[in-house]
Amino acid sequence: MRAAVRRAATAVAVLALLLTGCSGGAGDGRDADGTIRLRFQSLAWQKESVDANKQLVKEWNATHPDVQVEYVQGSWDSVHDQLLTSFEGGEAPDIIHDASDDLADFAYGGYLADLRPLLPTRLKADIPEQSWRTTTFGEGVHGVPFLQEPRVLIANTKLLKASGARIPTPERPWSWEEFRQVTKELTGKGRYGIAWPLKEPVSVTLNLGLSGGGQLFHRDGEGKAVLRFEPGDGVVTGTIHDQVNTDDSAARSALGMGGSDALPGFFGGKYAMLPLGFSYRQQIIQQAPEGFDWTVLPMPAGAGGAVQGVSPQTLSVAEESPHKKEAVAFIDFLLRPANMVRLARGDWMLPTGTEALADPSLRSAEHGWAVGTALAEGLRPAPAQSVRGYPEWKDKVATPAYQEFYSGAIDTDELSKRLVEDGNRVLARYQR
Repeated sequence: MRAAVRRAATAVAVLALLLTGCSGGAGDGRDADGTIRLRFQSLAWQKESVDANKQLVKEWNATHPDVQVEYVQGSWDSVHDQLLTSFEGGEAPDIIHDASDDLADFAYGGYLADLRPLLPTRLKADIPEQSWRTTTFGEGVHGVPFLQEPRVLIANTKLLKASGARIPTPERPWSWEEFRQVTKELTGKGRYGIAWPLKEPVSVTLNLGLSGGGQLFHRDGEGKAVLRFEPGDGVVTGTIHDQVNTDDSAARSALGMGGSDALPGFFGGKYAMLPLGFSYRQQIIQQAPEGFDWTVLPMPAGAGGAVQGVSPQTLSVAEESPHKKEAVAFIDFLLRPANMVRLARGDWMLPTGTEALADPSLRSAEHGWAVGTALAEGLRPAPAQSVRGYPEWKDKVATPAYQEFYSGAIDTDELSKRLVEDGNRVLARYQR
């Protein structure tokens, strides 16, 4: 009797599930009671940032019982391949944290939703157009840019003052020529004026190259991306090359390092300055010896002005998500000005939103926050932001070419030839 009852109950349950699936229930991310379940894959990794993200998810869930968000931890190290696999397998998270320079292939491949009809007016107006351009591919907007990181100079205050060099400000930065001269003056016995950690040289070179008037990536009459190496493209590359190979003011051994690798030498007085992403300030605070005095300076500027390229962190919605409207509503909540400030402080980066950027806590002189916010106006989309084929060009052509050039193995003519001739062959395959 009990077995018959159990079989009947099971049959009813199966039928209920089938009916729910047919009516758009469990099959579209809803529970049996109609609650919508969204997955938010975050790439936050610093404790402050992870805590801020998880707390915001908790606050959303407490006030939105009908739309519950699950926090999923991702990793910057593997995000591209992981997302590609999840897209192709139909298992993509609803809300996707990534960086704008990783979105092009996903956007053009149809994996990311066009957010234009879903974005609230407030959010659209709060983020500047130059930031929206970083997530615009073709006619669609495929992500919301929300955090960005300028590159700055971290300097040993004691050594800088002793050199007698003019202290640059965001309003009056060093020129690239003045910067080169200062690094010579900061160089002494057992000490280099600067170390360039260029384990991954491409984005650094392209983004800083804008200040020298360089662009490298251009569009022809048909709108196709083409590479041209013009005089402005040689300003930053030439400065770094000459510091390493002519002036001996930049440490050759640092060229293969990442930013974190160079910090011990900086703390030990081996390098007077380091060009690093703005978020490295947190590591410096955590790792610097007691009494070590450091300061944040703007990067040099050239004919292009006090500008540099950035690839902001982004929030996108999977095209396959059955609840795009609710996903965007969560993004809007996450990026309310006060919440965007919390995320920015958690990652030690700058918010893209103008209201959040005006928050007094991000304009303090302490730890260089004020220098960073002053640089925000000059941040531009990275030169290769929307170029299909960029990842292959970067890995197979540009990275080895820049590494050999900065080490002195090849000259400017050979660098230009490789970047342009070899590079245009790569891009052509993606633009047929």
